[in-house]
Amino acid sequence: MVQAGQQERMPDWEKRFRAPRVSLPDWAEDAPDRSLFVSNATGTYELYAWDRSTGEQRQVTDRPNGTTDGVLSPDGAWIWWFDDKDGDEFGVWRRQPFTGGADDLAAEGLDASYPAGLALGRDGRTAVVGRSTDEDGTTIHLVRTGEEPVEIYRHRESAGVGDLSHDGSLIAVEHTEHGDAMHSALRVLRPDGGTVADLDDTEGGTRELGLEVLGFAPVDGDTRLLIGHQRRGRWEPLVWDVASGEETDLALELPGDVSAEWYPDGTGLLIAHSFEARSELFRYDLASRALTEIPTPPGTVSGATARPDGSVEYLWSSSAEPSAVRSTAGGVVLDPPGMKSPGSVPVQDVWVEGPGGRIHALVQKPKDATGPLPTIFDIHGGPTWHDSDSFAAGPAAWVDHGYAVVRVNYRGSTGYGRAWTDALKHRVGLIELEDIAAVREWAVTSGLADPDRLVLTGGSWGGYLTLLGLGVQPDAWTLGIAAVPVADYVTAYHDEMEALKAMDRTLLGGTPEEVPDRFEASSPLTYVDQVTAPVYISAGVNDPRCPIRQIENYVKRLEARGAVHEVYRYDAGHGSLVVDERIKQVRLELEFAERHLKGRGSAQ
Repeated sequence: MVQAGQQERMPDWEKRFRAPRVSLPDWAEDAPDRSLFVSNATGTYELYAWDRSTGEQRQVTDRPNGTTDGVLSPDGAWIWWFDDKDGDEFGVWRRQPFTGGADDLAAEGLDASYPAGLALGRDGRTAVVGRSTDEDGTTIHLVRTGEEPVEIYRHRESAGVGDLSHDGSLIAVEHTEHGDAMHSALRVLRPDGGTVADLDDTEGGTRELGLEVLGFAPVDGDTRLLIGHQRRGRWEPLVWDVASGEETDLALELPGDVSAEWYPDGTGLLIAHSFEARSELFRYDLASRALTEIPTPPGTVSGATARPDGSVEYLWSSSAEPSAVRSTAGGVVLDPPGMKSPGSVPVQDVWVEGPGGRIHALVQKPKDATGPLPTIFDIHGGPTWHDSDSFAAGPAAWVDHGYAVVRVNYRGSTGYGRAWTDALKHRVGLIELEDIAAVREWAVTSGLADPDRLVLTGGSWGGYLTLLGLGVQPDAWTLGIAAVPVADYVTAYHDEMEALKAMDRTLLGGTPEEVPDRFEASSPLTYVDQVTAPVYISAGVNDPRCPIRQIENYVKRLEARGAVHEVYRYDAGHGSLVVDERIKQVRLELEFAERHLKGRGSAQ
């Protein structure tokens, strides 16, 4: 526990990591006063139960490496949580009474696996459990208390549970049986596994359009399923009646990606619109087809839910202001006790012409600072993700230490249309680096960045692009800091979890044996002998996404040539949920940069 005197002496960057934060609370459909959320209040991210009628909050899970995957049953009686080993993402579902008690094995008869979705029934005894293993591919089981699990779906390619209808008679599944892991098709099943309806926008894999399940209508006997589609070049919602086949296109004419969820009475939709690194909310009335804006401050809404009273709760932040769970009914919904996180500096938007079109970059720099500055290119993971005008403790820490921070929404990022997201196929990694190089050139020529103090960094896919960039663009970067990266693409493919193998086959067009040249061209290991900059790598020894063996292969090659490098290994998976561990990692990264940039640059 951090004492008051320690808080006063603590630097702002560390306070941002230690300050208690919470996720958007999930709530039970038939018991809306019962909620579930994630918080780091104890120093480790864990699940918490919240009874809104009494105000009582109770910690549900308590594990050394934290817990974030949990689902509240519709009746509010049970909390399901996923129990893996030290972050390896391979485990089983357990459940605990909402009011507290022992943890039971939630789906008896199902062996450990990677999770592939979960939907819980309103009857309190039914669950639809998705599983993924290297041996079986994806399987989906119907689980009822006191009965043996019944397999209702199986396929080698990746799939997942989408939703269970309000009356439990329909099960929506997202699948990639056509072999394109970036663009799912949909199937609706009966509880006996029989098919009710199929919807596939890929045309057998020849047309790259995806579908996603957003949820069944919250009304008994209602066969309407809210789905997302990409038919106009971006994500948009439509209502599909799976019984009649009728599709109701909302045609919202918003420029960015649009997601939606039902209002609890089924008469309207809560619309979330994400465009060019920012987001906003609307209500859509299904009867009048009227779209009404729900006022939110400029920034990013990273989650929203409509409550039974018609109010909307949403998790909001901006680059300058820390996250908070707010309500349209007024005020902050959850305000955890303890120290408050300091703010940071606003983000500035930059647009740069690149080889594939205009590239959006987000820039932060110390207040009143003038260039050229030591500059961090902090590359996001995914790759189908994006940096936004939202609060992030990592970039803020670099700004506190005098660095400019540039974040690039390269081709592959979401929020700029389907063509931008899908552009990186086959020349994986190399396309993203072209966009990063274009923004780097702008940063140097504009006077923002000191070319002798340029740091390439990122985690996961961003860590992969860091190592690849250091080898492909060795003269562009002063040093590199890669967290949980792909380093040896071929070994990574063979060791990673099955769902990511499917994604790699989609991105590169096959397995390493089928398209060896593509894997070689996209692998950081191919270019390791060209790396001249000092390299820092951190890795979780239990990581199923970027496994440790392929990182060790890369490190051995650095060692063999006597290249300057440091490696930090920690006992967790794809990142840590322990605040002290995360602070340690950031401190090591800051110290590594300080040592290797000292004496360099025009301002030194």
